[in-house]
Amino acid sequence: MSARPAATASAPASVSAPASASAPASVSAAAACEPLPVLGSDVLVPLVTGGEVTYAALDYAASAPALRRVWDDIAAYAPYYGSVHRGAGYLSQLSTDLFENSRKDVAAFLGCREDDQVVFTRSTTDSLNLLAAVAPRGTEVFVFETEHHASLLPWEQREDVTVRYLSAPRSPRQAVETLEKALAGRAGGPALVCVTGASNVTGELWPVRELAAAAHAHGARIVLDAAQLAPHHPVDIAEADIDWVAFSGHKLYAPFGAGVLAGRADWLREARPYLAGGGASRKVTRKEDGGVDVEWHTTAARHEAGSPNVIGVYAIASACKALTEAGFEGLVARERQLIEKVRAGLAEVPEVRVLSLFGDDAPRVGVLSFVVEGWNSSHFAAALSAEYGIGVRDGLFCAHPLVRTLLDSEPDEPGECGAPEAAPGERSLNAIRVSFGAGTPDEHVERFVGAVKELVRDGARWSYRTEDGRCVPDRG
Repeated sequence: MSARPAATASAPASVSAPASASAPASVSAAAACEPLPVLGSDVLVPLVTGGEVTYAALDYAASAPALRRVWDDIAAYAPYYGSVHRGAGYLSQLSTDLFENSRKDVAAFLGCREDDQVVFTRSTTDSLNLLAAVAPRGTEVFVFETEHHASLLPWEQREDVTVRYLSAPRSPRQAVETLEKALAGRAGGPALVCVTGASNVTGELWPVRELAAAAHAHGARIVLDAAQLAPHHPVDIAEADIDWVAFSGHKLYAPFGAGVLAGRADWLREARPYLAGGGASRKVTRKEDGGVDVEWHTTAARHEAGSPNVIGVYAIASACKALTEAGFEGLVARERQLIEKVRAGLAEVPEVRVLSLFGDDAPRVGVLSFVVEGWNSSHFAAALSAEYGIGVRDGLFCAHPLVRTLLDSEPDEPGECGAPEAAPGERSLNAIRVSFGAGTPDEHVERFVGAVKELVRDGARWSYRTEDGRCVPDRG
């Protein structure tokens, strides 16, 4: 590896961020129409029927493969890894500079306002739990039942806030109307609306700007769960007039378990630290009565106690830059082509029902869920993997109320995420999800569509059984 970080001439404490020698400074518009290079694109997996095939990773909505650019940047930095903040050594200074420059890169990627804070967390779930922890006492939280559990559940941990769950809308317009009606009846005081940018079940885009306008018109704030939106579409906090955005690195082609909460500073600055410990405190002194007095930071560090995940943070920043340089216009256009291939292929199979809240023509990202008549969804997903080398997901996708609504089930009908109770071939309360993105080649979605058609027409070529709640090939 030839890339070597070096301190700038202006001051030893200012260190330039390392970059892979092979990483291009920019990506041409023509190249943006091709899949972005990702790790794992050449991995071979065995088939139960014999032989091997290149793995088709179509579970991006759970975790997207790492961009090659991101991995190269991490590899270039790894030899220079050091502790961040307050270290006098060269590697500590370099790592601190890298960490804080990553914060600036993420802020630019999200279109943050000048006084917004970017707090690094472990994931979207962690980010939303952080926001739930800092919400003022008495806050009314409005959340649609269609949310991922990361957005649906954190508010329940606070006994001093009120949570109002809104029924699943059947159109973007109904979503806005439902929210406006709910907000109109509130008594006043702090309020927060929590909404997804793109559903992790249906992939459908939500009317974020309109929902933000409705929230602000009634004195409420809004947080956007952008876990599924940010990898597929540009997110601009200032333009959409959003108060906070949360997302995860592992869905943005960046490994190592880091996340982001970005947005308005006041609630973050005024609340007690999310975690108490080193890094969050500016000054700690003993009191005469034996206790301690603590002066907490008012910056993002207030909620970043402990040694931060420097590599994870740098991976997110690298992914943000890579997607920006590739150009979302080309990435979105290509993804729409892949979506149409999948939708058109599934439409040719009468036994397949694609799940949707807003209708077949609703704009979406590369996430689609469906059920197949006569099939247990776990059995179908297991056959796609074992017989075709295609990785999808089955279950309730940590969005149980939404999937139950889409499957027209009773609220108490049995069913668990990833743990079907029905045997192969029997109806079960779960679905199949296929998801893809910037690194997906056309061949993967074409193979997926062909496999769906073949399985429905001919059935599985192997026998399967349930083991620990999962449908797996019976290897006898």
